[in-house]
Amino acid sequence: MEGVGHRPAERVVCEENALTPLHLSLSYGQAFVAPDRRRHRSSMSVRFPEPPQLAAKGACALISDSTLRNNLAKQAGDLSVKGFLADYFSTPDHWDVKTSATRVLRALNGWCFSQNRQMSDGSYVSSLSAMVFRGREAHLFHMGDTVVFRLRGAEFEQLSRDHVTDLGGYRYPSRAMGMDSGLEIDYANLPLKQGDIFLFTTQAVQGTLMPSDYVRLIREDVSDLDAACERLAEAARERAQERGYGSDQFCFQLVRIDGLPDASEDQPGRVYGDLPIPPELVPGERLDGLEVLSVLSRTAQSRVYHVRDVHSGREMVMKAPSPELSSRNAYLEHFLLQQWVVERVTSPFVVRIMESSRPRRYLYYLMAHVRGSTLTDWARQHPQASLEQRLDIANQLGKAVQALHHRDLLHQRIHPDNVLIDPHGQVVLADFSACHLRDVDGHRRSRGLVRQLGLTEHSAPEYALDDQVGRRSDQYSLASTIYWLLTGELPYALAPNQLRSHTDLEQLAYRSARTLNPEVPIALDDALRRALDPQRALRFRRMSEFRRALRPPREAGNGGRRPGERASFWQGVAGILLLLLVLSWLLR
Repeated sequence: MEGVGHRPAERVVCEENALTPLHLSLSYGQAFVAPDRRRHRSSMSVRFPEPPQLAAKGACALISDSTLRNNLAKQAGDLSVKGFLADYFSTPDHWDVKTSATRVLRALNGWCFSQNRQMSDGSYVSSLSAMVFRGREAHLFHMGDTVVFRLRGAEFEQLSRDHVTDLGGYRYPSRAMGMDSGLEIDYANLPLKQGDIFLFTTQAVQGTLMPSDYVRLIREDVSDLDAACERLAEAARERAQERGYGSDQFCFQLVRIDGLPDASEDQPGRVYGDLPIPPELVPGERLDGLEVLSVLSRTAQSRVYHVRDVHSGREMVMKAPSPELSSRNAYLEHFLLQQWVVERVTSPFVVRIMESSRPRRYLYYLMAHVRGSTLTDWARQHPQASLEQRLDIANQLGKAVQALHHRDLLHQRIHPDNVLIDPHGQVVLADFSACHLRDVDGHRRSRGLVRQLGLTEHSAPEYALDDQVGRRSDQYSLASTIYWLLTGELPYALAPNQLRSHTDLEQLAYRSARTLNPEVPIALDDALRRALDPQRALRFRRMSEFRRALRPPREAGNGGRRPGERASFWQGVAGILLLLLVLSWLLR
């Protein structure tokens, strides 16, 4: 249930055992006061998923509110609610509620803040209160000045704090979504009791109704929460009009806990982490209705198989942890995130996740099967490929990496063997064994994961030196792979994975790509030199800047001539015109 406005109350119960429900059950109601819904700046929603996901992720109730003097107020309110719901229920099932919600909120805040810096008229700033009900607990995440109350018996308590700033007689929210690059989130964990009622509303309501009014109006007929919300809205509007100020931005949302699961049932649903690691498989064997056609890769961490669904005939790639891994291995913990990581990215240049036609009995995930070869094999098979062909591949690979970065993901293992090219020249980036969320506390884990998997000759120097990593680390690996594609060599005589100390950085002297391949334009060589700088801070600030330098020369647009040839041509034309002008004067 999303959006703002009046919604019919919904009651969710477990019919198998109404006295002791197997899952949480709740009811909710909504109402708002707005003459023009298109100009309403608030958004509220309740999401109650099906029982398997309900046990793992819980149910959500949210309310958001933007500032009055904001041309994008409605969009800001809707974005914060819809964005949270879309991403929270897509987080891995084995993440706890606090981890999932916090990461989603920080990623959403980062996107809103980056957009706001590019806008001069309006912003994606909004207050947000989100409550997750899972099992017998509620988790409140609060930013800004939206308001959450709890009614338990006769006790009416405000659970959220008002973060506001007075400027020129107006009260503005502080610590709100999209207001700053860093986001401070108020978090509270609350035990639930059957009959608890939670009220979500906005700062505009403050100063209208007293706590006794809320209790009385809700209790008049608690069986109909929509009617209770309407009573609250009408009473608040009348009180505001009596006091001489506007009442066109009031909204109310009530959530009542109708039933709680038994304490023994308060566990997340079974997640992939509970499944056993598949045994070693050979061609011809079957697992969950999938027949192994060939073994694509065997490493100390994983197994990759080419498989076919025996029912649909679809060919796919199965990736599973190595049977040799212990349950406490750090890679095994990360393996649980890989499918979720890839599912977040929608790009033709990134391999797609496939759904299995049968329930999984083992720990693995499925990807689309790309008919083609690795970039290493392609370069070996096409030694005479033109500069334009190679730059087209480089540009597609840049789009793949940029698609990951747009979702705050680092690939961390970009090299030719992880790049696939189909017969039509389509580039697909694969292997997400080192992919990691780019968050504040993840740098150490990111580096540790890459070092466990093993550094490659295209890894950025900061991985070997245990320095901070980020998007520019992927930029280095991308540039190193492109340099190899253009020249067949590495940009430095000493590979970065051979570095032992920061003093070794002085030995990294860039070898111009033009000395190995004279067709490489000077501008492209300079761009590669910058993207491959051993100092991370000196590389391109944004991937888009580097990608612009990868565009192949547009010969079709300049008559097939290079810049020097074009200059000579126009110089010749100018000379002929001058000669004709002189002759016309002499013949007068």
